[in-house]
Amino acid sequence: MDSILVTGNGPLNGQIPIAGAKNACLTLMPATLLSEEPLTLTNAPRLSDIKTMTALLQSLGAEVSSLQDGQVLAMSSHDLTSQTADYEIVRKMRASNLVLGPLLARFGEAVVSLPGGCAIGARPMDLHVEGLEALGAEIELRDGYLHAKAPGGLKGAVHEMRFASVGATENIVMAATLAKGTTVLKNAAREPEIVDLVDCLRKMGAQISGEGTPTIEIQGVDRLHGATHQVVTDRIELGTYMLAPAMCGGEVELLGGRMKLVESFAAKLDVAGVHVEETEKGLKVARKNGRVSAVDVVTEPFPGFPTDLQAQMMALMCTAEGTSVLEERIFENRFMHAPELVRMGAEIEVHGGTATVTGVDRLKGAPVMATDLRASVSLILAGLAAEGETTISRVYHLDRGYEHVVRKLEGVGAKIERIKGQ
Repeated sequence: MDSILVTGNGPLNGQIPIAGAKNACLTLMPATLLSEEPLTLTNAPRLSDIKTMTALLQSLGAEVSSLQDGQVLAMSSHDLTSQTADYEIVRKMRASNLVLGPLLARFGEAVVSLPGGCAIGARPMDLHVEGLEALGAEIELRDGYLHAKAPGGLKGAVHEMRFASVGATENIVMAATLAKGTTVLKNAAREPEIVDLVDCLRKMGAQISGEGTPTIEIQGVDRLHGATHQVVTDRIELGTYMLAPAMCGGEVELLGGRMKLVESFAAKLDVAGVHVEETEKGLKVARKNGRVSAVDVVTEPFPGFPTDLQAQMMALMCTAEGTSVLEERIFENRFMHAPELVRMGAEIEVHGGTATVTGVDRLKGAPVMATDLRASVSLILAGLAAEGETTISRVYHLDRGYEHVVRKLEGVGAKIERIKGQ
């Protein structure tokens, strides 16, 4: 099993290109199931999760070709052979459940296994099911699979979600594009990835308004056509690399970054003593003066502080001046990186969904283990700012969400290498 060796060696300087958004691309790919015509995605990230979604779509009979070194995905669902998403593929990644809405909308039936993914708490499908049932679907859970039918087709409805779930919003919106009549989805998630999905669906002929607000209205159409769409910049990769110069010093420009994607995150960095400036090419980040200051963080749905940047922010707070409190309100069990940071000399106390971090002058390198995707990169950041060597094991998590992480950090002066397992 591969590991990553990081040696702290001072300030970072240069440019890091930011890839297309993993979470956006994983949502856009199932949209091909809504139409017989081709859907082409550009600026696709080159990640193992994208390969998993590719395998899932191909198992349904879709054609998926990876072009231009993986940055272009050419897809066609003109001749699907199955409406069943098998457990062996779905268990690897929770985003696999996003085939449910499109299959149900186009074919009137779907059988989808309950999903897997990172071990960061329960991720139930109840919000997805409630929304699709509001559109007239009949859904039954049997033997770990959701068996969904809509014998007379889906019908538009007014539905308010109990929680602004990103995945449920995406599934319901995709399903509603082919439903008869108008669907009004209230308490919808507002993430940029949803705005990007709606932009793509609109190019395919969908009639949707209100994306980026809590109320999305979808007027169903008879069919969708093909389109070409560029995947939005990955705001989580962007935020992650913004923390590298914040922790190590120096100045790094994140190519393709935009402030509107990370406003709440950048606001916290500003209070902590990190300068973020928008440039023609992206975002430029540098520490203002010496050691950063502690700030409190509460994770919230967009436009609040992203849960997917909580682990990385904790790494920064480990060396901040003062004490910070990080409260996780989105996922349970999302402080599994804390004990690993403690192995590096951090002072962290976890009580339920709250972590209290007292900053230390310097972290020390140590052997640590990644527990999930964002935890793995938080340990890399910590290693960059630590004395000595840090070895991060189980980095297969990393490949799900960060392309060429070693190459990108090496490009700005980091001492980092990937060590192949036996």
